[in-house]
Amino acid sequence: MNSKDIENKGNFWKGLNKPFFCLAPMADVTDIAFRTIISKYSRHGQVGGGPDVFWTEFVSADGLMSEGRDALKVDLKYGTGEHPIVAQIFGSNLENMYGASKLCATLGFDGVDINMGCPDRSIEKQGAGASHIKDPEHAVEVIRAVKRGIKDSGRDIPVSVKTRIGYNKNSINEWIPKLLGENLAALTIHARTRKEMSLVPARWEHVREVVEIRDRMGVDTLIIGNGDLQNLDMAKEKVSASRADGAMLGRAIFGNPWLFDSNKKEVSLKEKLEVMCEHTELFERELGGLKNFAIMKKHYKAYVNGFDGAKELRVKLMEDATTAKEVREIVENFLAGYRNLL
Repeated sequence: MNSKDIENKGNFWKGLNKPFFCLAPMADVTDIAFRTIISKYSRHGQVGGGPDVFWTEFVSADGLMSEGRDALKVDLKYGTGEHPIVAQIFGSNLENMYGASKLCATLGFDGVDINMGCPDRSIEKQGAGASHIKDPEHAVEVIRAVKRGIKDSGRDIPVSVKTRIGYNKNSINEWIPKLLGENLAALTIHARTRKEMSLVPARWEHVREVVEIRDRMGVDTLIIGNGDLQNLDMAKEKVSASRADGAMLGRAIFGNPWLFDSNKKEVSLKEKLEVMCEHTELFERELGGLKNFAIMKKHYKAYVNGFDGAKELRVKLMEDATTAKEVREIVENFLAGYRNLL
C-alpha cells in the first residue's frame, strides 16, 4: 500500500496483506531517528520489506493536554517514509484522552492506539496502562472518548488497543469481549499477564484463544500477537499457529534495523557500525536539544556486540561519546585496526 492509498482510505488496516508485521512502541527507543533508520534499511522506503505498520513511542494524553505539551509532541514527530503510522497514547482522564486523540488525528497519523498493557508503576498510578484491565467499564469509556476525539477532528482514522491477557491472572474471557465489543480496528495481545511482566515465556496459545473469541463474536477486529519474537521466521510461525492476523516485534529490533527485511541474511561489522553512526547523526539532527543523548547509549549496547573488541569499543562509546561526531571518530579509529578483517 502506498501513501496515496493510505490518504484515500480511513481504515488502512483493511488494506494490509496478511500476515502483516508491526514495529512495537517502545519508550525512548522507537523515536523518529530509529524509525527512519528502520524505514531505510528494513522497508527500503515504500518498496518491499517492512514493518507494515509503524508505532510511535507511547505519549501521555494528560501531558499532551497540559501547558508542557510541546516537550511531549517531539515523541509524535514522524517522517514521510513511515506511513502507515499509529500514534500510541495512554491515560485514563476521558477529557484528556478525547483531546489527545483529536490532536493526533490533526497531526496526520493513520491511526490512534490506546496503551492498556504497560506494567510500569508510574503509568498505572495514573489509572493507565495495564491498570485498565482491572476496570473494564472505564476502559470502554476511554475507547469511546478517543473515538469521539477523532470524529470531532474531522478525520476518519481507526482506533486500536494494545493490552495483555490479564492483570494478576488470565482473564481473557472477561476482558477481551469488552474490548472487542467496541468495534476496534485492531487489538494487539501481549501474551502474558501484567503480574508476569516479561519474566515468563509469552504464551501464544492465548493469542489463539483471543482469535477464537473474536470469531465467535462475529466482529472483524484484527488480532495481532506480541511477545518473545526474535525474527520474522519465528513471527510467521507463531502467527500461523495462533491464526492471528499479524504480529508485533519489539526488543528484537535493538541493534538490528534490518529485522523486517527477510532478504537480509548477513550484516558486516563495518555496515553495522556505519548504520549506528548514521542513527546517532539522525538522533542529533532530529532530537538534539530535545532528548538526552544518553538515550542513544542503550542502542550502542545492542549494535556493539558479538565481535572481537566489542567490549572495549562499547566502553569507549559509553564513557567518552557525547556527540555524533565523537561517535564517528571512535568508530573510525576502531575500524582502522580491523581493515584486514572486513
